[in-house]
Amino acid sequence: MQHFFQWLSTLNPWLEIVVIVGLFVGVVGLILFFVEIAPRKGTLYTVIRLAACVVGPALVLIFLGSWYEAAAVAAVLGLLFFFLDKRAKDGAGSLFQLVGFLTPALGLLAVGLVVPTIQTTVQAFMNSRGTEFVGFENFAWIFTQPQNVRVIVNTILWVLIAPVFSTIAGLAYAYFIDKIRGEKYYKIFVFMPMAISFVGASIIWRFMYTQRPSGQEQIGFLNQVVVWFGGQPYNFLADDPWNTFWLIVVFIWIQTGFAMVILSAAIKGVPTEQLEAAELDGTNAWQKFRNVVVPGIRPALIVVLTTISIASLKVFDIVRTMTAGANNTSVLANEMYTQFRSFEAGRSAAFALILFVLVLPIVIYNAVQLKKQREIR
Repeated sequence: MQHFFQWLSTLNPWLEIVVIVGLFVGVVGLILFFVEIAPRKGTLYTVIRLAACVVGPALVLIFLGSWYEAAAVAAVLGLLFFFLDKRAKDGAGSLFQLVGFLTPALGLLAVGLVVPTIQTTVQAFMNSRGTEFVGFENFAWIFTQPQNVRVIVNTILWVLIAPVFSTIAGLAYAYFIDKIRGEKYYKIFVFMPMAISFVGASIIWRFMYTQRPSGQEQIGFLNQVVVWFGGQPYNFLADDPWNTFWLIVVFIWIQTGFAMVILSAAIKGVPTEQLEAAELDGTNAWQKFRNVVVPGIRPALIVVLTTISIASLKVFDIVRTMTAGANNTSVLANEMYTQFRSFEAGRSAAFALILFVLVLPIVIYNAVQLKKQREIR
């Protein structure tokens, strides 16, 4: 593989594009062959399978020049096509098609999630170099240091405040602008922050919060407003513990658009008959909202709350960009990164494991609720 990339780097850039696209098409064609063509029944497809058992090892021998690898490929292909041939005679090979489609996703899940989770869990019980088992020392250090306890408390504040306010703001906006003139333009206005990265939004709001000494021209919009009304410039990002709340405001500003879009679609799905029946019963607007709309969009509310809760638990960009964790604003994800940069891999992994444990119940709850919704349908 290394030789291939070295050879690829010597080519003309346009030729590199052709080679990469050709490889992509070849891989897609190979997957389609195994999933769709190979399991079919009939003499023609049996011959194709037999030819593949010969061509595959031959290509390995030509390009790699190894008889051992060619023999291994021949054995694997032989067993694979024997199974395919049997499945083709019994039916359409649906089982193999299912496995064929799921295997890439399961492989990526194993490489990107399962294996790193196991490695991180093991590392959390090792020393900084990963050479000695230290048991729960890393966790003891986390829960006995006041600054680390503050990190956990900050993370809990994020997950308690951000999802609730984001969902309430998104729901209110979605409900009040539903079916009014210019609805799509109002939605675009609120959804626009979602198009900005967390880093970009953090830079914008850092300028909004910027403070200069009293008597100087304020370049921060909020402090300029304070000065206009006769107040003194206020250092938003240094005032502990309110600085954590000012960081959460940035997150709410971004996530409100997400909540609005999901909940607006759910509100439009509430049956018109139920709304009309509530009006005929003489209910006012608040009663109709509380007794008809909210129960009708409950699944969407759960999805929005759990999704934003997970995002707030693992928030990193906003804190890192605006304060880097200074003035007691750090959270678990930021502290995990800080410890890793300090070559404390064990402590970093311990923070990551705590974050994983906090996220897991929300994920399980979301999965249970989705299962219940399927059963109802």
